[in-house]
Amino acid sequence: MRTTGSKCRTDFKLLLGVCLAHGAAWAQTVTDSAAGNAPALADSPYGLAALWAASDGVTTSVLLLLLLMSLGSWYILLLKWLGLRSMQAYSRVVRGGFWRADTVQNAMAGLDTRSPFRFIAAAALEAAQPQGGLLARIPQQDWIAMRMQRAVEAVQHELHSGLAFLATVGSVSPFVGLFGTVWGIYHALAAIGTSGQASIDRVAGPVGEALIMTALGLAVAVPAVLAYNWALSRNKLAMAEVRAFANDLHAVLVSSPTPIQT
Repeated sequence: MRTTGSKCRTDFKLLLGVCLAHGAAWAQTVTDSAAGNAPALADSPYGLAALWAASDGVTTSVLLLLLLMSLGSWYILLLKWLGLRSMQAYSRVVRGGFWRADTVQNAMAGLDTRSPFRFIAAAALEAAQPQGGLLARIPQQDWIAMRMQRAVEAVQHELHSGLAFLATVGSVSPFVGLFGTVWGIYHALAAIGTSGQASIDRVAGPVGEALIMTALGLAVAVPAVLAYNWALSRNKLAMAEVRAFANDLHAVLVSSPTPIQT
């Protein structure tokens, strides 16, 4: 079931374009500022640029993996924010006029076609129709409750999509960065041992570059964990409204002898 997916993807493309435009402007400003105020940094042999230039296949793979995990986390965060914002709008419409309609059909007609509340109402009305075959043996009230419960679970599944990725990134990315650090320190120490020189300038630079990988892993993990906790708490609030709506609608349908008449 797709309630807010298409709308969220459209809105996300617009937000992504704005974010990229602002990010490019910000990056240009920072670059110009650094070039004007600290020209020595541009010639520094250490840092992320030096790490990327001197990286081997393993280090490059770790950096790209961290980048993909970071982009995926921000993508899901924006998608969840748009979806929950749409859910709040749909909830306001239900609270505003759904229960004042004379029939369930008329009330459902006032809901957006992408609204999860309309999806639940449509499933309930379909279940309220006379059933044939083996389904005719199920009491109508039980069948309505079963169909509505399935619809609620579908809405919950939609809201929770992507959270597993955020949880995985939050727990795995620090170890990915740590692996990159261990790999970098190993090669740095191997190079120092081969050259036979262990002065501070030869040790600090390569080891410092390797530690950047740990910092990158933490920088990817922290936003993912925060996004996961935020989305989880907001989903609980949204599902509380969805379940309350389903319970109230179920009571309306089963309390009337002809619940679907117009």
